[in-house]
Amino acid sequence: MEITFSLEQINEVAKQILNSNPKKVILFNGPMGAGKTTLIKAITKLLGVEGATSSPTFSLVNEYLTTDNKSLYHFDVYRLKNETEALDMGIDEYLYSGNWCFIEWAEKIPNLIPEAYSIIEMKLNTDGKRTIQLTC
Repeated sequence: MEITFSLEQINEVAKQILNSNPKKVILFNGPMGAGKTTLIKAITKLLGVEGATSSPTFSLVNEYLTTDNKSLYHFDVYRLKNETEALDMGIDEYLYSGNWCFIEWAEKIPNLIPEAYSIIEMKLNTDGKRTIQLTC
C-alpha cells in the first residue's frame, strides 16, 4: 500500500495502516525529518495511548500503556553502535512480547528483528507531503 499525504491527514493515514492488519512489529524507515515519530504518535493514539508521546532518541525505548492496559513500545535505535548494545538493553524481550513494537532506524539491528514484521518506508516530498509504502 502506498499513500501520499499532508500532515493534516496523518490521523486518517494511521487508521489506514492499522486497518491493513500490519504485524505487531513495525519498522519505520526513512531519513531524519520524514515524519516517522509523528506517524508513530498518531498510530499510538489510535491504539489507545492517552497523554503525551515522544521520540525515545536518548532512552532508546519508550513504553506506553493503552486504555486497555496493554504495553506498546517505541524504539529509536539511531544512537546504538552495534546490536550487542540492543541485546544488553533487553530488546529481544520487547520484540517477542506480543505487544506492538515500533522501531525507528531498525537497519542498525537487522539480525535482531523477528521473522514476522511490517515495514513502513517514508519519504518527504518536495511539496512538503509525505509518501509511505507499507509492506505487511
